[in-house]
Amino acid sequence: MALIRTIQIDEDTKLGVWKIGEEEAFFRSTVAIEPDVHHPHKRLQHFAGRYLLVQLFPELPVNEIRIMDSRKPYIPGNPFHFSISHCGDFAAAIVSRREHVGIDIEEMRPKIARVAHKFLAPRESAFLSHDQRLRHQTVCWSAKEAVYKWYGLGGLDFRANMQLQAFPLQQAGMLRCDFLKEDRMALLELQYLFDDGLCLAWTAGERK
Repeated sequence: MALIRTIQIDEDTKLGVWKIGEEEAFFRSTVAIEPDVHHPHKRLQHFAGRYLLVQLFPELPVNEIRIMDSRKPYIPGNPFHFSISHCGDFAAAIVSRREHVGIDIEEMRPKIARVAHKFLAPRESAFLSHDQRLRHQTVCWSAKEAVYKWYGLGGLDFRANMQLQAFPLQQAGMLRCDFLKEDRMALLELQYLFDDGLCLAWTAGERK
């Protein structure tokens, strides 16, 4: 249907959100997806995510994308780093020439509250807003999903390996995540915003 949002993070990094209203044929003339995606709506989501990459950086060789065992998409030997997320009729993507990135788009759902104990440590739960707890939990979940995609290799404990620093809940804001793993230690900066009933969170890399 439309590219509804773009954010130019720096000269080498850009993100976008696409609202899907097209049939598959619209995307198929420009991009391809893996043949093992069979569900019609999942196919549309995958097509829209790939198509969005081209809208952000037309020179990105989208049809050379391969999938790691961890399910992270990548382009062998290519300078572009990118991340894609889908939710309902929306696809989000972030692309950078500079460093690894991660993005997540999420609907605020009661299920997030039911599983919050699996992805939030007690210290993190303690700083959540009492009045808008589900909204705050949604930001935390979306932020950790973005960090998971930034790392890209899988095998993460959402409570132990990704620890969010306390942050106030806003319509749009910033937060930091301590990434703690044997092979990688980093302090990541993330941004988030709520729009059209969805939470969008992304990281464009480590804090320098």
